[in-house]
Amino acid sequence: MINLVLRNVQMRKKCSFMIHPQVKTNIKIMWFANFFVSASMTMVLPFISLYIETFGQFSDAYIQRWSGWIFAITFVTAFIVAPIWGRIGDLYGKKKVLIISASGMALCIFLLGFATSVWHLFYLRLFMGIFTGFIPLSQAFISTQTPKRMAGQVLGTLQTGSITGSLLGPLIGGALADMVGFSSTFNWTSLAIFISAILVIFTKEFQINEVKKSEKQNYTSKEVLKHILTNPVLVTVLILSMLIQVAHFSIQPILSLYVSEIHGPENLALYAGIAFSAAGVGNLMMSKTWGKLGDNYGYIKILMALLFLAGIVYFPGGFVTEMWQLIIIRFALGVTIGGIIPVRIAYIRQAAPIAMQGEVLGYNTSLRFLGNVIGPVMGGMVAGAFGFTAVFITTSLLLIASGVILLVSVMKNPKYLKNSSTS
Repeated sequence: MINLVLRNVQMRKKCSFMIHPQVKTNIKIMWFANFFVSASMTMVLPFISLYIETFGQFSDAYIQRWSGWIFAITFVTAFIVAPIWGRIGDLYGKKKVLIISASGMALCIFLLGFATSVWHLFYLRLFMGIFTGFIPLSQAFISTQTPKRMAGQVLGTLQTGSITGSLLGPLIGGALADMVGFSSTFNWTSLAIFISAILVIFTKEFQINEVKKSEKQNYTSKEVLKHILTNPVLVTVLILSMLIQVAHFSIQPILSLYVSEIHGPENLALYAGIAFSAAGVGNLMMSKTWGKLGDNYGYIKILMALLFLAGIVYFPGGFVTEMWQLIIIRFALGVTIGGIIPVRIAYIRQAAPIAMQGEVLGYNTSLRFLGNVIGPVMGGMVAGAFGFTAVFITTSLLLIASGVILLVSVMKNPKYLKNSSTS
């Protein structure tokens, strides 16, 4: 499948560039590394709320509140360190950062299996944030090796690795949790992430030669920030990275509880895994297509359309009464969400000189992590105060508002819309 996509990308008549053979090898390796990391994370994160229940007798409101905080606290640390890792990657190589990230996550998840209280989970997840960000780092790693004209489709291809992992992870995690318990599931998960660290060793650092004569080879952090702030649409896209994550992660830590309310306690972990995986199926089907559409018609236009579509799809999720209804809505959500990440990264690939892309993508990742902090906490608090339906309504409105913000930004700065296409 990967070979076919890469071959099709190279044969596109509109593109005058070819993918370097080493880059093709790197994409294949990073595809599998992303698969293992994504599968591992989704094997356990959807069941944090169920894991907390094993620590004692707690009220639903208590579990929802702590699920939100434990889920989010990782991204507090990650929000701080992401730009630092991005700059280190620009200066010393992204491969080294990827190996450190995977190894650190593997250790932290292994230790999660020995937690006996919510505070143990809280502090381990806090420490884990130092190393979180493997998948965004891998996108930056491949992005700097990819010609601008095919960035959307190549990044969409890379994303299928993480999507496939997120598709199978909840199913595997749900089955393991029901069979061997949560602690053993954490142990298996850490092993899978460590495999990703080993895979990265076999990649080779490579950077495409697209540096213009007018571009510098290195930029200071001050110059990077100045470049970002002088491009209003780029600033908007970075801010939207945060808002999109707030919307997407508002439901993540409480979805298992929502499934329990709809389906009941029987085989709860497995059915929660199915609900998570339904979005992965839709995402897997459409991520490459959205990336290709972005290459052809402009990344900002496609991103804007996806935000409005996702907002519309999310709304009815709060009114379902049967599992099959929730699964259909999660699938439709995956279809619309599938293109947001590759299209957004591809736009940043075009909007920033290659020598500063690691740091710019680091800021993008940092803002995403900030959204990951706000989203679960907001979702848990809204669910605890007003019920699950209110979370879906809030998320829907936030996505639509994000689309409106991007539309207004583009209307005020139309020249940057031209820069988001391949023409």
